[in-house]
Amino acid sequence: MLDREGFRPNVGIILLNQKNQVFWGKRIRTHSWQFPQGGIDRGESPEQAMFRELHEEVGLHPEHVRIVARTRDWLRYEVPDRYIRRDARGHYKGQKQIWYLLQLMTHDWHLNLRATAKPEFDAWRWNDYWVPLDVVVEFKRGVYEMALTELARFLPRQEYRNRYLRGGTRQRDDNRQAPIQTQDTRRPQVPFELPPDASIDVMPRRSFLNRNES
Repeated sequence: MLDREGFRPNVGIILLNQKNQVFWGKRIRTHSWQFPQGGIDRGESPEQAMFRELHEEVGLHPEHVRIVARTRDWLRYEVPDRYIRRDARGHYKGQKQIWYLLQLMTHDWHLNLRATAKPEFDAWRWNDYWVPLDVVVEFKRGVYEMALTELARFLPRQEYRNRYLRGGTRQRDDNRQAPIQTQDTRRPQVPFELPPDASIDVMPRRSFLNRNES
């Protein structure tokens, strides 16, 4: 289903965890990482297509997420000819997308890359909101930047509380000292393929890279 300009209606999904990190999936048997996305079928609304793609690509159901926001208008990108089937060239030009920002409302063990017989991803990870666009296929980078920028103002506020004050522990000495700053020893999230904190499907199916862009 194409519009008059040759763009296929599509939805994109930015899925947040409780730390405002985003789901980042590695396309099956490739080096490219991306957000979930997929086409809108005839008769579907963008929201219906979003929930269908959410289940097909990451195994989640509507009750697992909360819609935070969506882009106001379509965001478009063109697909290079080498990624388009020969019989579609001259008609198909690219994708026009509505992007949804979702909050995960359950544990991430509900994520399932093999919810269908044709998985899109063979690994996933949580990444900082401003994802490394250099690992996204080049022709999608502009629309990713536009979607992330438009939706950033809707990010849920993070509460940073002092766990000692919350637990009722207080400084009793009148000569109170400033809290000691401790170094964050967590591993940085480096955008290498299959980073240490990624989750991988150990039995990937054959690549679907050569089919028309979903």
